[in-house]
Amino acid sequence: MGGSYEVHKPAAPIDWVVEVPGSKSMTNRALLMAALADGVTTLKGVLFSDDSRNFLGSLQSLGFGVAVDEAAKTVTVEGLNGSVPVTEGVIYVGSAGTAARFLTAMLALAEGTFVVNASEQMKKRPMKPLFGVLERMGAEITCLEAEGCLPVRIRGIGGRFSAHEMCRTRLDISESTQFLSALLLVSPMVKQGLCVEITSARKDGAYIRITRRMMEQFGVKVDFDGVNYTIQAGAAYRSGCCQIEPDVSAACYFYAAAALTGGKAVVRHVTRECMQGDLKFLDVLAQMGCAVRDTPDGIGVQGAAGGRMKGVTVDMKDFSDQAMTLAALAPFADGDVRIRNIGHIRLQESDRIHAIVTELTRLGISCEEEADAVTVHPGTPVPAEVQTYDDHRIAMAFALIGLRTEGIRIADPMCCQKTFENYFEVLERLTTT
Repeated sequence: MGGSYEVHKPAAPIDWVVEVPGSKSMTNRALLMAALADGVTTLKGVLFSDDSRNFLGSLQSLGFGVAVDEAAKTVTVEGLNGSVPVTEGVIYVGSAGTAARFLTAMLALAEGTFVVNASEQMKKRPMKPLFGVLERMGAEITCLEAEGCLPVRIRGIGGRFSAHEMCRTRLDISESTQFLSALLLVSPMVKQGLCVEITSARKDGAYIRITRRMMEQFGVKVDFDGVNYTIQAGAAYRSGCCQIEPDVSAACYFYAAAALTGGKAVVRHVTRECMQGDLKFLDVLAQMGCAVRDTPDGIGVQGAAGGRMKGVTVDMKDFSDQAMTLAALAPFADGDVRIRNIGHIRLQESDRIHAIVTELTRLGISCEEEADAVTVHPGTPVPAEVQTYDDHRIAMAFALIGLRTEGIRIADPMCCQKTFENYFEVLERLTTT
């Protein structure tokens, strides 16, 4: 695929049955826990993308036994019960926030000296709160370029914790809940137990709940009293088998396509039992006038006739990856769409609030940008090339506008390799058959 991709506007309302890759968030959490478990763990339904390959490559660089079968979507990892096989190493996490935060925490608690390198995009994303708590726990972290950012050199704590007292620390998660997920996921390396007091107004979140539920599946319980997250002494991950859920974030693009065209989309294996927070986007689609139903293949969405949608105001703090998706639907609603409580997405792969406003304005749509919100007014998009800022979610979400408007082109479509490497091939097949 070349420098841009022109979306094909379907001639009729869509009727799609789609299968999406495994969840990125769950894949990378499972990879870390498998590496810290005692024995061999098999992961099924694994996502293979830039992010997960960087995570896998990092584990291999650190000496873990990893076997990959991309065709079968499986990975086996030989864990060493909380130990890292080498005491010196260099890893590259690319643009993966999960790999950057999770592996930094793991290496800070390990024995040895390590370097964590990253892409230019990841070097701009916040790391300082995580560095701070790891340093207070005893790690030595040296920033090799900008202060508070990757790349870094880490001298790990190893076994230098107090042997008798639970390790207690404090953390602000207002910039990213991944900081807390990182500490929780590596907590079995702290054999005397770990208690993390949350100092920010935000205490919890959808991805933290995914972390806790997956940790419990691997045999480690996290207690939460509203302020403190506690893991008791002696916690250890069990090896075994883990099935990765389909990526609900990716599924939402196809559900949104049904809303836009007044058609129907079913995404295989997505059910109400999925633990991912982006399931809440289905409630938003229902508010906008869609019908959401369970089917034998997976959850399906039926758009209203003619793609009619109602204007809504939505707090998207817990499923903010879909802020771009809702913004792409917003011009076609019958009233304003206001997306609020999303200030943290300015610190992700791009300043996503500013990107939403810039690209909708490019398409002739009126909108207002606030520090932590955006309001989009109804309008008729004009043909244009959408800039994507090396941000996979901007590319995938804004492509949806082309299902209603001719002449929508997406610059740098290959940035989707981060999480859904054949997204545009799937979209091309669906819209041209």
